[in-house]
Amino acid sequence: MGDHKEQQSVRVGAAVRRRRRTLELTLAVVAERTGLSVPFLSQVENDRARPSRTSLEKLADALRTTAVELLAAADPACSVDVVRAEPRVDGDFDPRTRSLVRGHHQLHASEFTGDHDPGREFQHRNDELMYVVEGAVEIEAEGRAYRLGRGDTLYLTGGVRHRWRATVPETRVIVVAVAEHIEAVQDRSR
Repeated sequence: MGDHKEQQSVRVGAAVRRRRRTLELTLAVVAERTGLSVPFLSQVENDRARPSRTSLEKLADALRTTAVELLAAADPACSVDVVRAEPRVDGDFDPRTRSLVRGHHQLHASEFTGDHDPGREFQHRNDELMYVVEGAVEIEAEGRAYRLGRGDTLYLTGGVRHRWRATVPETRVIVVAVAEHIEAVQDRSR
């Protein structure tokens, strides 16, 4: 079984919604600019309707972009994508980062090898999980320090300010996060 990437169709709705929100436009304004109805635009954004080529071009014009750009930013409807490990020379633990998920999706995953800027503070909009594959890290979050070793995980809810550093040179950390463009529902009643 080899690498396989299947793309039957794209879901352009999320790309349309992202672009409209970036421009701070309402559905009513886009409807007025395109001549398309608000209910139809809502269905497009929620991937319950697929715009024709003509409608997509009208949408692109109203959103000050092109149909090609909207399609390029679209989410694949169905896909399988293998990201192969990068060859590593023994003893090579230069700091580096590589994405484990290609494209624009609801989930992002990155692998960090070695150390990075330990003074850099992060605050992500949505939840994330850190998993230590090799080595050890120290994470400062919400005023507390956490030491993690091989196989340990740390879960951070969206909005938590944190920073981390590798405490051993050959450290590898996987960070999996809900993408920034996703509006995750937060239940703060806990």
